[in-house]
Amino acid sequence: MKILILGAAGQVARLLREKLLNESSNDLVLYARNAKERIEVSDAARETVIDGDFLDTKQLQEAMTGVDVVYLNDMGDVKAVQNVVEQMDKAGVKRFIGASILGIYNEVSGEFGEWNQQMIGSSPRMQIQKDTAKLVEESDLDYTLLRLTWLYNDDQQAAYAVTRKGEPFVGAQITRQAVAQAIFDIITSDDSTYINESLGLSEPGSEKLSKPSFMG
Repeated sequence: MKILILGAAGQVARLLREKLLNESSNDLVLYARNAKERIEVSDAARETVIDGDFLDTKQLQEAMTGVDVVYLNDMGDVKAVQNVVEQMDKAGVKRFIGASILGIYNEVSGEFGEWNQQMIGSSPRMQIQKDTAKLVEESDLDYTLLRLTWLYNDDQQAAYAVTRKGEPFVGAQITRQAVAQAIFDIITSDDSTYINESLGLSEPGSEKLSKPSFMG
């Protein structure tokens, strides 16, 4: 299987790349702005690096050649996500996994929901994430959207909990390592459990928090 990682220089994308190289036999296409300056190939037989942005139609078409799965590390630009969807349709690539944020369905409640609303609820970023999620959900792709709660790093913490669209979002934080693990699990799964689903990802136990522990 060949996997295209869009935004491959991002933190979660780097962790995902490492897991895929170490724990699978899949080939990777690593796509990012100035990618050849920011990404050092560790397995030339399995990795292809492509410089480009998400609006670069020609480069995206090249990147999608022979690809089975596309992971998009940032859904924060409507035109960019629209172009990715269009190029996937043209290339005949169906499987899409995209990283979004919590709160796009007003699904976060309680004290943490109030805190989260104050922090990002009325921000332009939130509206953009709502728009890009809707765009993907209305496409004909076999998509999985990942609504991520507040992120931090911990190499010793890769556990994650899942909520589905329509359920209350619980969990104030999650490690980037856990997000990478979840994406890895979805990509390498033999079934179609999470196709055409929007999943909330959080750290088990963090549903008890009123805000992320690292926010003081």
